[in-house]
Amino acid sequence: MGTASDKLTAVELRNPAPGRHWDGGGLYLEVSPAGGRWWRLKYRYAGKEKRLSLGVFPAVSLAEARKRRENARKLLAQNVDPSEERKATKAARERASRGTVAAVAADWLAFKGKKWSESSAQKARYVVTRYLLPDLGQVNVGTLDSRTAAATLRKLAGHAPDLARKARQYLSGIVSFAILEGLREDGRPLTFEALPKATGHIAAATLPDELAAVMRALRKYESPVTRAALLMTAYTAQRPGNIATMRWAEIHDTAAGAEWRIPAEKMKMRAPHIVPLSRQARALLAQMKEYTAGREFVFPPLARQQTPHLHRDALSAALRRMGFQGQHATHGFRAAFRTLGRERLHIAEDVLEAQLAHAKRGNVAAAYDRTRHIAARETAMQQWSDYLDQLDAAGKVSPIRKTAATAA
Repeated sequence: MGTASDKLTAVELRNPAPGRHWDGGGLYLEVSPAGGRWWRLKYRYAGKEKRLSLGVFPAVSLAEARKRRENARKLLAQNVDPSEERKATKAARERASRGTVAAVAADWLAFKGKKWSESSAQKARYVVTRYLLPDLGQVNVGTLDSRTAAATLRKLAGHAPDLARKARQYLSGIVSFAILEGLREDGRPLTFEALPKATGHIAAATLPDELAAVMRALRKYESPVTRAALLMTAYTAQRPGNIATMRWAEIHDTAAGAEWRIPAEKMKMRAPHIVPLSRQARALLAQMKEYTAGREFVFPPLARQQTPHLHRDALSAALRRMGFQGQHATHGFRAAFRTLGRERLHIAEDVLEAQLAHAKRGNVAAAYDRTRHIAARETAMQQWSDYLDQLDAAGKVSPIRKTAATAA
């Protein structure tokens, strides 16, 4: 039986005129001139008049609208604003539906990918997908705790410390993104005191004897594609991700020989980069062209790799297998070039920095200095390649032959 405040009847609701039709207790049916009908609740909270939508008639019946009104009045009796309670409930449902680490990671990667270079985005996707999501993907990001996250990172640090540090960086970014999206409470970042901290320096052989050992090991490495890619990394001092994704269309003949033109979207600083190629680098390309005739990428994937080109992790994995973990990383060829190129070959600092595609220091220099030092870098890279060969008594690029270890 309805109360005294329940004024509306089923008959009145069959064809209500435009306007507000009050039922009592703040509940009314609002009818628009176009015929739309919405249940509303008028109430006061903290001295302010407010409105709460209770649904559309007839999907929400008169009896259901009255039930929702009474539920709202119970909240008011407890000094709870029904509108704020609804927002909190909706946010909780949203967190439950799209709040897994896997779902948030996908949104974070898409968001960050707009600013990252192609190689940076590819590396992040690989580390997140390969090392974080198998353990943490189905965990709710709102309840993910530092202990659970640290256990995953420590497991990775046991065999790939550099990747573990990258994974920690990415996971922290995912959690911060979740906080900004309202999927995790403010002030709840993860902490990883138990994980070994990064030293701030990439492992690199920057002494002649150390680099000589690396070069000798490279030339003996059994996989021809990986060996060629590592040698190309050494001869050009370019980022491993760009080496792995080198395309034939990016190689151009010049009067001096050849150069590699890396498009802006692949570069960390989002600017196109020209890399002069030494005789040794061109010899590697000639051998790989026979091996990958008609294909898009210079370095094909190894067996069981899912990418259309050699995966960048194959390079770092090869160095680890050769015994250089903690001594020399793939990225370390850049540090070796920067150090020994200056100390032993006396290459000008501007030329070194231009070859490495480092940003100019200072806003004015970055804005106005567009010098690329192409001619000087052609000479410098030939010097550097010759120097690397001199470190290795063999001094020759091993011929590349197809083996069962590689796949088309």
